[in-house]
Amino acid sequence: MYDRIYSAVQSADDFVWGWGMIALLLGTHIFLTLRTGFIQRKTITKGIPLSVSKEEGADGEVSQFGALATALASTIGTGNIIGVGTAIALGGPGAVLWCWLTGVFGIATKYAESLIAVKYRVKTSDGRMQGGAMYALERGLNMKWLGMIFAVFAGFASFGIGCATQVNAIAEVCNANLGIDPWIVGVVVAVLTAFVIFGGIKSIASVCEKLVPFMAVFYVLGCIIILGLNHEYVIPAITTICRLAFADKGAVAGGLVGGGLRYAIQYGVARGLFSNESGMGSAPIAAAAARTKNPVRQALVSSTGTFWDTVVVCLMTGLVLVSTMMKNPELGSGAISDGGQLTTMAFSQIPYLGPFILVVGIITFAYSTTLGWAYYGERCVEYFSGKWGLIPYRVLYIVVALVAPVLALDLVWLIADILNALMAIPNLIAVLLLSPVIVKETRKYVNDLDAVDGDPVPVVRTGVGKRG
Repeated sequence: MYDRIYSAVQSADDFVWGWGMIALLLGTHIFLTLRTGFIQRKTITKGIPLSVSKEEGADGEVSQFGALATALASTIGTGNIIGVGTAIALGGPGAVLWCWLTGVFGIATKYAESLIAVKYRVKTSDGRMQGGAMYALERGLNMKWLGMIFAVFAGFASFGIGCATQVNAIAEVCNANLGIDPWIVGVVVAVLTAFVIFGGIKSIASVCEKLVPFMAVFYVLGCIIILGLNHEYVIPAITTICRLAFADKGAVAGGLVGGGLRYAIQYGVARGLFSNESGMGSAPIAAAAARTKNPVRQALVSSTGTFWDTVVVCLMTGLVLVSTMMKNPELGSGAISDGGQLTTMAFSQIPYLGPFILVVGIITFAYSTTLGWAYYGERCVEYFSGKWGLIPYRVLYIVVALVAPVLALDLVWLIADILNALMAIPNLIAVLLLSPVIVKETRKYVNDLDAVDGDPVPVVRTGVGKRG
């Protein structure tokens, strides 16, 4: 029975992540890169400094860094660790390059979707800021019906990408390395999640501001140590990744086998989207809550999330795994086909501390993602149901966290991939149709980032049919 279900879900995943979706996603990334004048060049010079600056006297619920930390919490997750390993296992080492390219060009899409999220955000009657693809579709394009579709897909996606896969990963790593029963992990994570998410965006942002910098630095240091141990194989790993990204299936040095061009692109792009969420429309929901003078400021800050998540962290993970496979040819010959096992083998190279670094990395990455996606899901549920749906959503989210440890991870990953694609489509429609607005706002503010946006933020009552 399970095999039939898995086969059906696999077929659905192959369909939604076919060449059409890949072309739409990468095409949007490239199109917006050109339309924004290669906005990626502003990432280091403008975006990163803005992300740590204080914004005084602007509308919003949390600081610019608080919004970025919440978005990073949801994106720097198991996709950066297990997800990259899964991409390599299914698509070959060449998938790493496609994952990385998705991040490089995806910076422009993250910028664009965050810009319209801030521009078309609204303030509720009780002072909360809400925005995202649903509001951009409704207020910018008069396509509320499509905004509803996005909100429904994103609401359901939060249970998969944001909760089930993350808690499952925590349970698996705790059971394998610490001998803790999965049910205990589920109970602990569910309780900790409940304490935070019932406090709203300010509570979530407060936790993420403290957790994200620690977990990122801790994990990156571990990767640097492994790359030092594998130093003889780093350059060969880079050339192998580039070669297999465009090659038909076949073996190369070290026993590595490419998955073929189609699978390298499919799994590289899919895991890249799963990791950085550029084009998916999730992170802009957090960006809309930031205190910012104009849309371009927060858009630049938000775009740095993709830079850190994929251009830096995912690339380092990919180099760690591929260099480890080349150092240990038995891993590259297909002996290990599971991304989690491959990652565990790579970190075990660090004497004594390796497994600890991996365990702490997965736990912190996954738990922070659970918090960030809880906020995304809440905003989407409130959009299509009103405030009455928040408590049932939070309760169900906690229940999913409780039972996630006993779910089949491979099936959960596939379902998450499908939901990612379904929610990305309405969001990509929004950024493409609103690209003239994005260009206009960029030209208006990019050279004067201290300019105050003159458009007032409308105050609305939440709930279906109650917007004015």
